Amino acid sequence: MILTAPNFVPTISAAAALSARGAVIVDLRSPAEFAADHLPGAFNVPLFDDAERAIVGTLYNRDSPDAALAAGRSLVRVHIDALIGEIARLARWKLPPVDLASRLDDWTSGSIDALDRSLSSAPCESLPEKPIVLHCWRGGLRSRSVTSFLRALGLDRAVALEGGYKGYREWVRDSLATWIAPPVYVLRGFTGVGKTLVLGELERLRRGWTIDLEALAGHRGSVLGMVGLEPCTQKTFESRVFARLSQGFPAAAVLEGEGRKVGNASLPPRLWAALDAGTNLELTASLDRRVEVLTRDYLERPENRPAIAAELPFLEQRLGKVKFDGVLTSMFAQGRDRELVLLLLERYYDPLYRQSEKGRVYAARFDAGDPSAAAAEIAHWIEARL
Repeated sequence: MILTAPNFVPTISAAAALSARGAVIVDLRSPAEFAADHLPGAFNVPLFDDAERAIVGTLYNRDSPDAALAAGRSLVRVHIDALIGEIARLARWKLPPVDLASRLDDWTSGSIDALDRSLSSAPCESLPEKPIVLHCWRGGLRSRSVTSFLRALGLDRAVALEGGYKGYREWVRDSLATWIAPPVYVLRGFTGVGKTLVLGELERLRRGWTIDLEALAGHRGSVLGMVGLEPCTQKTFESRVFARLSQGFPAAAVLEGEGRKVGNASLPPRLWAALDAGTNLELTASLDRRVEVLTRDYLERPENRPAIAAELPFLEQRLGKVKFDGVLTSMFAQGRDRELVLLLLERYYDPLYRQSEKGRVYAARFDAGDPSAAAAEIAHWIEARL
């Protein structure tokens, strides 16, 4: 029996999908597409893997859309049970006992134009409870066909994401471009004073006040900033920033001083402007304390050491290849960690910081030796001025 597609595929916006209680977002794109960026909380259930997507795309462009459809059908048919089964598991929905491969053959028996015409989309009139939101790159045939297929099987909570991932990205970029900042306070200080530690304590004391750009970027913003972290793509960074800014700030926004980029991730212009114009608060700590913080953050974990070793020749060149060639590498190999950190602070990081902070005006200064105490002082200081 030929399975007849519904007259339309119901769609909802990204804003509705991300705010709907109990929504499950299913990203049907390939693993590589998903890794580059995805909606917050989305699950990747790829219709095609990376190689299969390339095959179908090549056939579509080189031969014909119908050739691509035929190849896509063959590829999906192999794992249709696993694909639909995984979506059913995420949806907590009992899949009816049907021959999914045969249903797929019937579903795609015509031309791609006929399939496309049968799967027109329209905004969802009323959002179902705990919607299952499926999407591909631009809300095209991948997501509309799977959504319609699931609805025909009885999963009437299945809806498609309007505009797909592309529509979501447009929403993120437009929102970042029009963001209006609350009062902004910027924690600054020499490398190792513990700005991130104070920021974390401040978030504990005043929930929702802070935004940790380094955590969102997976990078600390320096030469060794990726050590122990996982740097993300620009798109993922923007998605994470957008998600945090969308939560709002109850009183003020507090963040660390950064340049226009954190690692390879560029700050959205509005956020950068707010940071650059924010009220600067200087954190201080003794040199011994700074060495202690950096040694703990970077060098105590054995898994971090290969990444550090790989960057030391670059730092030796920056310090002066003639005088420092092999010096840092030798100290590191000998386990002279505290000496290494002290040398880098005095000869590299501190001079860079002094240069970058020339002319900077600070509204207040706080001792960051005890991060909890510093965070409490900062919270009270800001509240007295709001």
